Amino acid sequence: MAPEMNDGETHPGRRPAPGPGADAGAEESGVDAGVEALPEADADADAGSPPAPGAEGPEGPDGADPDAKAPPLPESHAGPGTPPAPDAPGVDPRLAAVRRVGAAGQRWRAVQLGACAALLAVAMTAGAVAVGALRDGGGRAVATSAAVSPGLLAGGNLDAGVTSLQAHLRTQPRDFGSWATLGLAYVEQARTQGDPSRYPQARKAFDTSLALRADNDQALAGLAALAAARHDFRGALADADRALEQNPYNERALCSRVDALVELGRYDEASEAAGTADARRPGIPAFTRYAYVHELRGDVTTARRVLTQALDAATGPGDIAYVATQLGQLAWNQGDYPAALAHYARALAADDGYLPALEGRARAQAASGRREDAVKGLEAVVARYPLPGPLVALGELYEARGAAGDAARARDQYALVDAWTALARANGVDVDLDTALAAADHGDRAAALRAARAEWARRHTVHTADALAWALHVDGRDTEALGYARQATATGYRNAGFLYHLGMIERATGHTAEARAHLTSALELNPGFSPLGARTARSALTALTAPPTQTAPRTTGGGR
Repeated sequence: MAPEMNDGETHPGRRPAPGPGADAGAEESGVDAGVEALPEADADADAGSPPAPGAEGPEGPDGADPDAKAPPLPESHAGPGTPPAPDAPGVDPRLAAVRRVGAAGQRWRAVQLGACAALLAVAMTAGAVAVGALRDGGGRAVATSAAVSPGLLAGGNLDAGVTSLQAHLRTQPRDFGSWATLGLAYVEQARTQGDPSRYPQARKAFDTSLALRADNDQALAGLAALAAARHDFRGALADADRALEQNPYNERALCSRVDALVELGRYDEASEAAGTADARRPGIPAFTRYAYVHELRGDVTTARRVLTQALDAATGPGDIAYVATQLGQLAWNQGDYPAALAHYARALAADDGYLPALEGRARAQAASGRREDAVKGLEAVVARYPLPGPLVALGELYEARGAAGDAARARDQYALVDAWTALARANGVDVDLDTALAAADHGDRAAALRAARAEWARRHTVHTADALAWALHVDGRDTEALGYARQATATGYRNAGFLYHLGMIERATGHTAEARAHLTSALELNPGFSPLGARTARSALTALTAPPTQTAPRTTGGGR
């Protein structure tokens, strides 16, 4: 369903995140929406803000006077030695630095970027302390879920929702349900801002919720979402199962269970889990997962039908933007660029800042020959959303354009992938799949192979099989690569990048007829699947159909 894009949570062909109107019940928060990133915190506004829930005042966490005047907050919410305040929802300044580099198009030498990434990782590790768990001498944990409407978080105004939650928790610090909701909001901030430093904050909030009420399903479902965001899919499955033991109808846990099974490559179980989610809590989150499971099996017709029904049922702007984008990604994956652009237009009409739709539109524009529009669109995306997928896509567009300075601009985008990777690792995110895909084409091939093998050891999916096959190929191990490339396409998943990889590996191993067939299929399915990969596929196909004396030597090509 999705194009080759990355949101920090997944990888090319990623599973869909829950729709913004996912959780209508009081027990759910609805913060898995694809809402805009929050604006950077205003230092002057922060100066008079009250402390975060759980922050120690002059009297310490016990017996603090909630009405006492709060000390001013620091301007930077996550500087070295300065714990980030949950009342300051702005982007981490180190992440903002990465964004400024991408937005301004400045050229950093690789050594400078490497040093920056290391410093960022160290700083984030030191500064990524979230809200502290509250201690109270008496009383009992309470849940006043009506205090903050889930719709406030689901309706596209995450900033206002987080602010309301924080204000509420200053007066009701033992509301375990709102602590769980705040944790989910932090997960959403990490996803929409590309800021992995929010993940430790989310963990603190969930731990606080569970300390107040052990085994409450809201927090357990939140832990499942957090684990999935960090690519710990076994942990996500375990936490989802724990939540469902407490509440079999928890929508977030039902959907996280589907996600985890998909990402572990257990597709039969994922299909069954999607059916269970649909039976227990029918709605957009279940529909989109049901569609994706069918797409992975090559059943595009059913996937499209289910998503169309979901879009017809969507009412809120967030839901419309989310589902329309999923339809756009499905259309793009099948090479139907007019339909993809129409779906992205509908998504952006509902939410003109919805980043997945902006990224998808840029990819569809590039595939349609509107390269300059695509470059401008992706430049705007990476300025706010500096994640590996759009960074690599922009770098490849620069390479394909080939204007003066484009080679240096492309190198900068690929180097920024390394900077983001360091940030993600420092905050507990498994990025081996992202590393393998980016490094195989645009970085250290040995590192790509190490990362791909490590990811394959954890989970056997079509995406990890494809990544390992390609990493082996660029490392010259084509005989070993061939089995993995065939496994990546064995489910029937229609992905031009996978077919391209298979065809190139078959070409390198002397399977000429098969290589010709698969490269042709890739270009027929989605001729613009990658600016560089499609170009290499066409060149390889020409060489395969030329007389033997004109056959080109083995090349690895670029792009996915």
